[in-house]
Amino acid sequence: MKLSWQDLAQYMDHTMLQASATKNDILKTVSEAKKYNTASVCVNSYWASLVHEKLKGTDIKTVCVVGFPLGAMSTAAKVYEAKKAIIDGADEIDMVINIGELREENENAVLRDINAVAEEVHKKNSLLKVIIENALLTTSEKKNAVELTIKGHADFVKTSTGFSTSGATVEDVKLMKNIAGNKIKIKAAGGIHTLKAAEDLIQAGANRLGVSGTVNILEEAKKR
Repeated sequence: MKLSWQDLAQYMDHTMLQASATKNDILKTVSEAKKYNTASVCVNSYWASLVHEKLKGTDIKTVCVVGFPLGAMSTAAKVYEAKKAIIDGADEIDMVINIGELREENENAVLRDINAVAEEVHKKNSLLKVIIENALLTTSEKKNAVELTIKGHADFVKTSTGFSTSGATVEDVKLMKNIAGNKIKIKAAGGIHTLKAAEDLIQAGANRLGVSGTVNILEEAKKR
């Protein structure tokens, strides 16, 4: 699959989630997103109001992560963080599931967690992406996580935080797409550093890519 750099940019959630990120780092990320017209800028929720303000007048969305990167926070904490991020200007929320409860097969706890955040997010007509952290899961657990994300009324299921042992793989995206069908969209994130990797993931079924190396990938696409 070969896309123009402009079309490829519309798959990109241009991401800056490092704990060490300063205001200047966030502003640089916003500036890059505006230069290339990416789908969004994805940041920690502390930066929601700044990013939202700087993106005014564009079609670029503000995305904030919630319960990030471990997912082992209370549901109430995730709901509050999502609510506050949306008040501050977030258009989309990427939450991390309770990975431990999923591995314990406590499906009700996982589903309640997703449902509660989805309800809060959808009240404001925002979108919810659910990060299942594939690197920590068996194949059966991955399948179960996708099914629970669908049942929880999320809008996307997402491969990874990018902060675990590995990130998105073509195999995982294909697996997720096979279960998701057209019921839910897929975001691939983590370890996407080349144009080939980005396009392979889109070919496999990804509707969105979480990428910090957006500029390098799009510049590579421009040159071909």
